[in-house]
Amino acid sequence: MFSGKVFHRLQAMDIFSPFIKNQLVGLLMLRQRCSDSAPSLPNSSQSNKIRALLDAVALGVGSLEEMEIKVEQMNITPTPDLVIQIFNSCKTLPASPGSSSGRSRSRRLLRFFSWCINRSHEGFEDEVFNFAIRAFSEMMDLTAMGIAVSLLLKAGRRMDSATFVLVVETLVKAGKADEAVRLFRMMVERQLIPWVPQGGSRWSSITAVVQALCARGYARKAEGIVWHHREKICEEKEIIYRCLLHGWCIHGDVKEARRTLNEMKSHGTDPGLASYNHLLRCICNRNLKLNPSGIVFEAMDLMTEMRSAGITPNTVSFNILLSCLSRGRRVKEALKILSFMKRREVECSADQVSYYLVVKLLYLTNRIAKGNAIVNQMIEDEVKVSARFFHGLIGVLIGEDDVDCALEIFERMKSYCLENVGSTYDLLIEKLCRDGRFEEGKHLYDEAVEKGIVLQISGDLLDPLKTEVFKPTRSEDKISQRCRMKLLQSRRKSSSRINERNKK
Repeated sequence: MFSGKVFHRLQAMDIFSPFIKNQLVGLLMLRQRCSDSAPSLPNSSQSNKIRALLDAVALGVGSLEEMEIKVEQMNITPTPDLVIQIFNSCKTLPASPGSSSGRSRSRRLLRFFSWCINRSHEGFEDEVFNFAIRAFSEMMDLTAMGIAVSLLLKAGRRMDSATFVLVVETLVKAGKADEAVRLFRMMVERQLIPWVPQGGSRWSSITAVVQALCARGYARKAEGIVWHHREKICEEKEIIYRCLLHGWCIHGDVKEARRTLNEMKSHGTDPGLASYNHLLRCICNRNLKLNPSGIVFEAMDLMTEMRSAGITPNTVSFNILLSCLSRGRRVKEALKILSFMKRREVECSADQVSYYLVVKLLYLTNRIAKGNAIVNQMIEDEVKVSARFFHGLIGVLIGEDDVDCALEIFERMKSYCLENVGSTYDLLIEKLCRDGRFEEGKHLYDEAVEKGIVLQISGDLLDPLKTEVFKPTRSEDKISQRCRMKLLQSRRKSSSRINERNKK
């Protein structure tokens, strides 16, 4: 263990440049952490060997061949506990200057793991292989993970359910869905499919693969797996159908999602509220791109179908609709839906998300007075809102460069919410100072300090000599003239398209 004197001596030396000093200090600190990570064994010589092994594997000095030669010269017998200890120590060690980190560290661990397999006389059990595969998966090194899986299969070991699910999810998240499907088929051919505790059947692992694929929109690949093993998943059809419907909705294919929904009904499977909400979001997103005027019409048709099936649309269903209307800048329709929810003309009432989506839309379309009126009415109706609601609206107003209205909303926030206002103080103080309004920013800063609120911004932001004030590069007249020209061009293009369609 290195004392503080060593670090002070290194920093005091003038023979090294500042960069070299930082490199040496970083190496010494990492070596000390390696020593702290080593297990406390009664045998001091064995403990020293393990520390030296951590240095060779974790520090990353030299090539892989040199690392293997160093490990070979230590005369250490590889045991399962030793392998797991080295993996844990390397995963917890932070990146440091001059040390191996990220991909380099995982490759050194892989070389060390393969060396342990070759030097072990009795071989390792399934637990060690699975632990190594999970470690490489957490490091996001797909190549090392794949090699570890091949070493497991070569040794005739079996992958447990947690490792199998983690490997499949890692491959799918990395965009390698084909490799995930190929791994599943290879495990089926070799009869190495792990047991899944929830289902009590080996074929329950199909559900894990289908869920991983559908979560990223690979519904067609998941459907192929389901069709190939359709006779073995009778008890899991409900879960798999819902996963497939979710996958098609993420993919954006309304036709296939509707087909899956009809198959669920024909097999006597209840789609449930979540499945209908997925389909509702898919339909709204499609209409948002192709037919914005038909968003409300088709959404209401699907909600009528839900009611006929005995499923009542909830607040989440209407918030999905409001979200798409907000993105499409459909102000009148969004206000109408919110009015229905407020007057209880539908099955559910509006919550803070519903109000936030509509007020945000009004602010973005420069209807500030209307948005403020809805916020005031919401407060009078005693709707439960959190600090996040006001913080989001203040962020929208700052983005629209309307700081005065943001300050008004902040006053309402302080009278309504007593916690989690520190981030809003940071946001407003920085915006005021960047705009050159240092006195108002200083007032908010002193107010937060007086209330004992912890701020993340620096006090130097309040100094006009240290803070650069934002100055627009273009005048408002030029900006408005450019916007008018763009609007005129878009109208000309739309009118020309309409004339061409009429001619046809």
